Amino acid sequence: MTTTGIRTAPPTGKPAHRDGNVLRWLSAYTASMIGDSVYFVALSWAAARSGSPAQAGLVLAVGSVPRAVLMLGGGVIADRFGPRRVVIGSDAVRCAVILAVAVLLFVTTPGSWLLVLVALVFGAVDALFLPSVGALPPRITAPGQLGRVQGMRGFAQRVATVAAAPVGGLAVAVGGPAAGFGVAGVLFAVSLALLMAVRVREPAPDEQAGTSETARRQLVGGLRYIRGHRVLAPLLLVAAVMELGFAGPANIGVVLLADERGWGAAGMAWTVGGFGVGAGAAALLLAVRGRVARAGAVQAWGVVAGSVALAAIGFAPSVGAAAVAGLCVGLCTGLGGALIGALVQTVTAPAYLGRVTSVATLFTVGIAPMTYPVVGAAIGAWGVEPVFAASAAVSAAGGVIGLCSRALRHAELPH
Repeated sequence: MTTTGIRTAPPTGKPAHRDGNVLRWLSAYTASMIGDSVYFVALSWAAARSGSPAQAGLVLAVGSVPRAVLMLGGGVIADRFGPRRVVIGSDAVRCAVILAVAVLLFVTTPGSWLLVLVALVFGAVDALFLPSVGALPPRITAPGQLGRVQGMRGFAQRVATVAAAPVGGLAVAVGGPAAGFGVAGVLFAVSLALLMAVRVREPAPDEQAGTSETARRQLVGGLRYIRGHRVLAPLLLVAAVMELGFAGPANIGVVLLADERGWGAAGMAWTVGGFGVGAGAAALLLAVRGRVARAGAVQAWGVVAGSVALAAIGFAPSVGAAAVAGLCVGLCTGLGGALIGALVQTVTAPAYLGRVTSVATLFTVGIAPMTYPVVGAAIGAWGVEPVFAASAAVSAAGGVIGLCSRALRHAELPH
């Protein structure tokens, strides 16, 4: 056992970006992400055509409930039965459900009730899939490659974001929601086939979660493990606080900013595009370098710098200035976020990887989106500038928390 709590995977003689096993996992993850986005496009279009605007909003929102409620339980299941088994099983269920919906939509026109049911099932299965797929990297590569893997993962996220919109839009435009669900199902099938080909290092007996314990005791044990960890506790707090301040302005805030300033959809696209380019560049940098010295301190300073740039977007006098600020946000928070992910997987004992990943994911996909209506209402009441400034201050507080933790400041990625 190494000092980081992660055993070295069997050496392949290749860095992660040349390791076929890692590339299969990355390809599966990318296909799944594109499938997620195409599914959402198809669901949105089907919901808009099957009912009132209020019903469409309900369909789109309902899937987030089981995802948030069950996410921590998904981490327990990943640790209890192994992330590979859980990720393959959950991906198979997603594939079957979405393809079945595609067939139903092709032969009939069901009401909103079916779409609500699909969203609930998909959200529940996501609560299993996300912690498991995030917990796999330490089992498929050596500790010294985790930084590079997180960079590759971040870059894949940007590629998926760019590719998903035209793929989903074209599928729905050509064949309606049925075609959109069909394309999403095929992408999930591709992801499943690739995941089944990924070789995973079997855990040692001391790395396995105790199957004799109840699920509740395992969950409580995981939360206690996080709370008592000198690096992990402040690191997850940094990530959570950063997301709470960042998510609202970066999503709904940019839309309202462009509308208020009269920049239109093009202005919003340039600002969001700047963020995407910056985040992609930061992820690519980490993927190429593989390691950043003083990673704990760098990620905290990245959060602080990215928060300052986030505030600058709210005060930008032109589209160009907002796009440049968005580029800075992407560079800083993209690097900080990738380092947070690499550090989490480096310092977490293998027996707790699923539960720790579920806690980290909960804030990203479960709790942070709940700030969207709050930010929207606040901008409506007080305007863009004060809300962006206040949100950036919250996000920056996360970086300050990291800088105040001596253990986290001195945390390093393994060589």
